[in-house]
Amino acid sequence: MSSTLFPHSSPACLPDVIDAARQGESLLDVRHGERSGILSGIQRRLRRERRRRKVGRAYDMALEIARLIPNAYEILDVGCGNGFIAHHLAGLLGSYVVGIDVNGHPEAPINFQRYDGKHFPAADHTFEAALFCYVLHHAQDVDAILRELKRVLRDDGLAVVYEDIPATWVDRLVCGIHNRKWRGRTGQCTFRQEQDWRETFQAAGFELVQERTLSRWRNLVHPVQRKLFLLQLRLTAQSTN
Repeated sequence: MSSTLFPHSSPACLPDVIDAARQGESLLDVRHGERSGILSGIQRRLRRERRRRKVGRAYDMALEIARLIPNAYEILDVGCGNGFIAHHLAGLLGSYVVGIDVNGHPEAPINFQRYDGKHFPAADHTFEAALFCYVLHHAQDVDAILRELKRVLRDDGLAVVYEDIPATWVDRLVCGIHNRKWRGRTGQCTFRQEQDWRETFQAAGFELVQERTLSRWRNLVHPVQRKLFLLQLRLTAQSTN
């Protein structure tokens, strides 16, 4: 190595220079490892926080649903997603809740069955109540879904439906973002006005027992107007199914 590179160093000092360089590299590795550890810790904390909020929202919805169908024992959760609503509801009511979905597998420990998107995996007149928690706007054929609902519900069976309503331009913007996120997985979303839902339910043979406007701030990431519908199957509709 030329002395011009180290003008004030003799060849005898070169090992010290090399050791210093190695120590510097080790120090950089330690600092990089510390930064990586801090970032990993932040990411773990964020994941726990997201899970806590997800579980908490599901519990709040399950509590609300339990008050609407307090006497239902056999319940079907259509499009159960992560399964936390079904899990909490089973605990709150001591009910037998079955979750069905076309994709994935729930995170919560529930009774789960795969759904082909056309026919509910259940015998006729099996359930006393059914849930559609922000699911129907994903359906490519809502009428077919409601026919399946009539088939699996018992006489005077109840259905709890949550839906996003595109009432204002802000709601339509949020619904459009949601559609772009999901259309590749479930197909084009169809968001309807509340009067359209009323007419759809009534035409399918359901009586609207209760209707409630919900706060758009229930989910800060998805601030859209929401509606809760409680439906009851009319006996005449069941007999003609």
